[in-house]
Amino acid sequence: MIADSAPDENAFRRAGLINGLSAYLLWGLIPLLFAAAAPTGALELVSHRVVWSLLFCAILLTFTGGFRRTWDVVRSGSTFWLLTLASVLIAVNWTTFIYGVETGRLVEASLGYYLNPLISIGLGVIFLGEKLRPLQWTAVGFGFIAVVIVGIGLGRMPYLSFTVAISFGLYGLVKNKVGNRVGALEGMTIESAVLSVPSLIFLIVLGAQGLSTFTGFGASHVIIILITGPATAIPLILFSAAARRIPLSWVGMLQYITPTMQFITGVFILGEMMSTTRWIGFFVIWIAVVLLSVDMIRQSHRRL
Repeated sequence: MIADSAPDENAFRRAGLINGLSAYLLWGLIPLLFAAAAPTGALELVSHRVVWSLLFCAILLTFTGGFRRTWDVVRSGSTFWLLTLASVLIAVNWTTFIYGVETGRLVEASLGYYLNPLISIGLGVIFLGEKLRPLQWTAVGFGFIAVVIVGIGLGRMPYLSFTVAISFGLYGLVKNKVGNRVGALEGMTIESAVLSVPSLIFLIVLGAQGLSTFTGFGASHVIIILITGPATAIPLILFSAAARRIPLSWVGMLQYITPTMQFITGVFILGEMMSTTRWIGFFVIWIAVVLLSVDMIRQSHRRL
């Protein structure tokens, strides 16, 4: 009986690993989609992303019979308001990141996702009363040094990095408070629905002023905008499936795939310039990544 259960467990984890890899690879490729959406601005692109995500979620709910579960969450009170706060935070994150892609600062934005685990650790200490282990303290220190070095290289505070990291860190904190009370699809549907009202108003006003870029740039541009909906929903669903199947330490290490791909895209595909100071700053943040990964592996082994 034990021998039969081992292959099942291995298959379960292998499926989770494939789901996780797929999610982070898709997130790593999404800057190319945003770059291809030019000349659509950040606010307009986020608004389209919200509207088409909601439509895509509604289609999925139709096939999964999830409308009743979603409505129960809307009526829940506190959970709904937490998801409303989460929707605002993720909108700030999306807008900042897309702005970074549009203005040729994808590398700076990608630093935010490298910093995100460090921000999450800090939020855990402040709001959840968590204690830091020595390697975590060391990683946080290296992260702080990296930000200072990158800031010196830029000649200013890397506010894009901080906005991306803090908004996503707070988003994760709110989602942690929600816990398992809401499924990934239902939660994403509610977050998209909350944001769809201001998004639709913005798109209507933009169209009335003749400033909309949805049409007028060919069929391929329309398709790119429409794709932002499933491109938002599918990675999140894959991530949710992965998080239920593989250890948290695996998830923690997989998350560095996305900013690494974004960094490579920014430097080698979009042609962003990297000064010596910025290279040093990223080298320091990579040291912090290694330290956090070692800490996660150690903790995973201790639980076994």
